[in-house]
Amino acid sequence: MENGILHVDMNNFYASVETLYAPQYRDVPMAVAGDKESRHGIILAKNMLAKAKGVQTAEPIWQAMRKCPGLQLVPPHHERYAYFSQLAKKIYQDYTDRVEAFSLDECWLDVYGSGLLFGDGRRIAETIRQRVKAELGLTVSIGVSFNKIFAKLGSDYKKPDAVTEFGRREMEEIIWNMPCSDLLLVGPSTEKTLRRYGLHTIGDIARMEPGVMRSLLGRMGETLWVYANGLDDSPVQRVDAQEEPKSIGNSTTLPRDLTTDQEVRETLYSLAETVAARLRRHRMRAQEVQITVRSSDFQEIQRQKRLPGAARDSATLYQAAWELYKKENKSWAVRLLGLRAGRLIREDEEQVSFFEDGDSRKRRERLEDAVDRVRERYGSESLRRAFLVKGEEPSPPEGKAPP
Repeated sequence: MENGILHVDMNNFYASVETLYAPQYRDVPMAVAGDKESRHGIILAKNMLAKAKGVQTAEPIWQAMRKCPGLQLVPPHHERYAYFSQLAKKIYQDYTDRVEAFSLDECWLDVYGSGLLFGDGRRIAETIRQRVKAELGLTVSIGVSFNKIFAKLGSDYKKPDAVTEFGRREMEEIIWNMPCSDLLLVGPSTEKTLRRYGLHTIGDIARMEPGVMRSLLGRMGETLWVYANGLDDSPVQRVDAQEEPKSIGNSTTLPRDLTTDQEVRETLYSLAETVAARLRRHRMRAQEVQITVRSSDFQEIQRQKRLPGAARDSATLYQAAWELYKKENKSWAVRLLGLRAGRLIREDEEQVSFFEDGDSRKRRERLEDAVDRVRERYGSESLRRAFLVKGEEPSPPEGKAPP
């Protein structure tokens, strides 16, 4: 089998799942959106009809409504998306045990060992596409290639409900003529740098010397050269591969600039809650907190600090992040905020700290464990911090004075 790596992308995933529960939205422009009345009022996902009207993910609701006056808005139901994501993975696992999630709606599959049972990569991809549609009522686009990078390019090439195969012959004929922005890891900032040096297509990158690419973009430049030349050989992980994360983080690009301390506090606490929940899910604690702050004119800082004791509760992560933010004393209009928990250890490796009130921390952790259980059962919006709703200042961890 020449091409045995698949990348499966579930088309318009959030919006498609919502139409299973509300079929009346199937034939009208529709988008999944945050709270229309709050600053989180942005488009999270849209269907093809809304996309045709110019509606874009992450844009403010008011802007999307201006482009598409009849746009129907549906609130997100994250538990539904997780459920259908798992159902899709069960289908993939009928063909291989090498299924690596890239996101909730994207997976890589390695089917090189499945040819005798199910046929070549393209036939397996077609079978999966048909099964997902028949059994789940959803459509997928699948790329088939000899490595993960080109397989992902294939899944993006034709949408929705399609299979695209990119072998070595298609590398120069098709892939090298694609814009740089189609290549994995090339975001707006990297694309701007590449264009500044006259690199507009994937082929332009491929034809450069790897040392020159490294001089332009550091290690990432060399990685992009490897990707462009079809030389990536990273394996697809097994379903049961549970490699412990080295760090856990989350960031958000805001629909509008944050200009007050209160808005920054609220956003940092929301990020801290997400990161802390993921720490608990992995049964890990963090010994370090890092923040990323980017202004509206693209100035950026990253700062980190060690925690007095390993933690997995949102209050401790938030407190450290807020102290790092205030220490910079910047008067920025903030466009992006990120929070990352680093120097992770397993829960059973924790060491006692003489600089922290262990009883207070354990009470916070028990409370947040209970919150996790409620949200798992009733949805992520079933419990919210009072200060996020009322605009009050968050309470610091017990035993600490407000900053």
